[in-house]
Amino acid sequence: MGVLAAILVVLTALLGTPLFVVMALAGLVAFSFSDVPSAALAIEIYRVASAPTLLTIPLFTFAGYLMAESNSPKRLLRLADAALGWMPGGVAIVSLVICAFFTAFTGASGVTIIALGGLLYPILKSEGYSERFSLGLITTSGSLGLLFAPSLPIILYGIVARVDIDQLFLAGIAPGTFLILILAAWSIKNANPDKPLLAALSDYKEQVRAQRPRNKFCIKEFFAALRESFLEVLLPIGIIIGIYGGYTTATEAAALTAFYILILECVIYRDIHIFKDLPRITFDSMSLVGGILLILCCAMGFTNYLIDEEVPMKLLAFIREHVDNKYVFLLLLNIFLLIVGSMMDIFSAIIVVVPLIAPIAAEFDIHPVHLAMIFLTNLEIGYITPPVGINLFISSFRFKKPMLELYKSVIPYFILLFIALMVITYVPTLSLFMIE
Repeated sequence: MGVLAAILVVLTALLGTPLFVVMALAGLVAFSFSDVPSAALAIEIYRVASAPTLLTIPLFTFAGYLMAESNSPKRLLRLADAALGWMPGGVAIVSLVICAFFTAFTGASGVTIIALGGLLYPILKSEGYSERFSLGLITTSGSLGLLFAPSLPIILYGIVARVDIDQLFLAGIAPGTFLILILAAWSIKNANPDKPLLAALSDYKEQVRAQRPRNKFCIKEFFAALRESFLEVLLPIGIIIGIYGGYTTATEAAALTAFYILILECVIYRDIHIFKDLPRITFDSMSLVGGILLILCCAMGFTNYLIDEEVPMKLLAFIREHVDNKYVFLLLLNIFLLIVGSMMDIFSAIIVVVPLIAPIAAEFDIHPVHLAMIFLTNLEIGYITPPVGINLFISSFRFKKPMLELYKSVIPYFILLFIALMVITYVPTLSLFMIE
């Protein structure tokens, strides 16, 4: 009977039933066969909903969506280009930095690719980069900022794994920067240093920076761009000082961020119309949050059942029989997570997989914060892993390119990020030195 019930649950998933329904059904079926009252699932939902850090998810997501829908990408792109565009490969490096910034705030690679892809793709092409390089760069950059505060996956990981979110924010700085540096080096290698820098945005075609030659930093343009985007540049600095200076908690920082961005984009810059645009943006951002919270609440009940039945311990016993080396375990873990990341969205993967692997990793003496960096980096790469990495589908839709062309474009980036993943995995100091 139990086998039949399990088969029916799997079939509902294969038929396209929403994941939160599948997870709730799995939890209810599992509890019923264990003679545990189904109220256990409701109790777990209440426990998750009452977690104070849960408020950071809708608040930071709302702030990120407001920025993505405003002219903030253009202002910050102008600043980044003025600061870095003079370098060989400068435009590509600008693309990496801007995409990482917006992914960190939106928590969704799709938003970054759709919002910034139309701006960055023609810039990269006009700068002399090949179509394959440009497609690969934007597709990869869509998930590049997931290790930076206030990334939604970091917050969710902290809630699920019960790891201090402030420590995760701090730990992600070095690995996230390392990923950008690896891709920046690749961009410089592919740069055409003889081609002059063209205008980065159509809005600025008539400005002097369009005629500014490569390898010459224009101080006037830099300060003009900084003045235009200064209030937005203050935001990440304020979050870091607020949290790590002990002035605010992560939840309070999220509330202040959402309020600050709301006033900035709706009242000061007036990029977003309060009555026309704000309801739509709120609906879109809260739809994402609602989906995540539904999956989280329903999955945690089933996860607790697995823990009660000592499934992680049984997995650990099985692994101990076949793997007795920490470094071999880490290699197998990376392979497993890359597969998971290519098949599941990052939020579902965190909720479903983390409670299973965290106890096993602890037995191999892997620091929980280091495990978080390994996990999130793997899933970040999973976004571009063929055949079903979600960024590939989003870019194919956004740029109207066949999937095979997207596969070819991301192969060099996949290899580079995999090398970086190995460094992050086997050099734990990179993730831990800022919190020790």
